[in-house]
Amino acid sequence: MEFHIVLVEPEIPANTGNIARTCAVTGAHLHLIEPLGFSISDKHLKRAGLDYWPHLGVRTYRNLDEFFAAHPGGKYYFCSTKARRSYCDVKFEDGCYLFFGKETKGLPEELIFSGVGEAIRIPMRPGLRSLNLSNSVSIVLYEALRQNGFPGLC
Repeated sequence: MEFHIVLVEPEIPANTGNIARTCAVTGAHLHLIEPLGFSISDKHLKRAGLDYWPHLGVRTYRNLDEFFAAHPGGKYYFCSTKARRSYCDVKFEDGCYLFFGKETKGLPEELIFSGVGEAIRIPMRPGLRSLNLSNSVSIVLYEALRQNGFPGLC
């Protein structure tokens, strides 16, 4: 069983490093959609993930079109504060892709509401912007793992 984390144009290296570490310890695959706000070799990115990088499956794409061409017909979940459906109301299946947007703007609305995937949100108090990106990834990924019996984890 596997899950995929897709970061669309991430901007902050420490967030991506923390997410990479989460992916490494859970066995999730990490997909990075350019442009990135940093270099993959950035010391802050490496420091956050440090010795976990050899245990990580990571791939970069020039843009969303390249990503979708490489992964047609996938089950896509677009995590956004603009969505109405809670991530708790979804049954995450093997091989699904969990999309998260850049820290300053989130995912593009045309992607969220494109109909190629389901828009989901993490419930929060009204009037507040959002959670930290790495926290959001952890919340949704661990729910997907929990629903599936934490496959391969002890």
